Amino acid sequence: MRDDVALSFDGADPYRRGGNMRGGGMNGMQGGMPGGSSALPFMSFDLGDVGVSAPRVSSVGYSGGGGGFGAFEDEPPLLEELGINIPQITRRTLTVLNPFRINPDLHEDADLSGPIIFYMLFGLCQLLGGKVHFGVILGWTTLASLFLYTIFNLLAGKNGSLDFYRCVSLVGYCQIPMVLLSAFSIFLPRGMLKYILGVLTVLWCTRSCTSLMAVLVPHAEEHRSLVAYPCGLIYTAFSLLVIF
Repeated sequence: MRDDVALSFDGADPYRRGGNMRGGGMNGMQGGMPGGSSALPFMSFDLGDVGVSAPRVSSVGYSGGGGGFGAFEDEPPLLEELGINIPQITRRTLTVLNPFRINPDLHEDADLSGPIIFYMLFGLCQLLGGKVHFGVILGWTTLASLFLYTIFNLLAGKNGSLDFYRCVSLVGYCQIPMVLLSAFSIFLPRGMLKYILGVLTVLWCTRSCTSLMAVLVPHAEEHRSLVAYPCGLIYTAFSLLVIF
């Protein structure tokens, strides 16, 4: 080992002296703290008895005057908002079912709610009989109403005042006997009885539709027999759907 390498200074161990210096430094820092506490102030987590309370929720009741939940009580029923009047549809149905005593006053205001219900029932009865005729029924109804609308306004000339909306409504309501025929035909075999029922149903529908048009539409009474002809053709076409 070389002699010029000094391992210590003043006979003291440098590592021990450094440790004393570090210890002295720490003691000096501790001594500088108030009360001589060894805990660092920024490391203290002593929060004391701090009461943490949940935020208070105001219990003010919602009374929106005209709004709020109470406003729904003043709203009209959904069917009324959609323009579907079930009692009125029922009365019109009963009127058509009596071909000898038809009350035309119930059909003053035309609507499509009842006719659409009967078209769907007609298609459902046909479906139960193994025939899918929903599109055919709706298509034929549209063409039939357009045909009757055109024929009547051509016959009436300048006095023709039959609108297409009323025409669709009358054709739909007077189709109720055809719906009944479609329902009964599910249980009847094809034969003479079914043909007779078909003819009677066509006469029933034709009479109902002609009678309503003669009263509700101005100048229709003058062309009653001519109006009955296209009505008979319309319901004959629907009876063929049922029988065949």
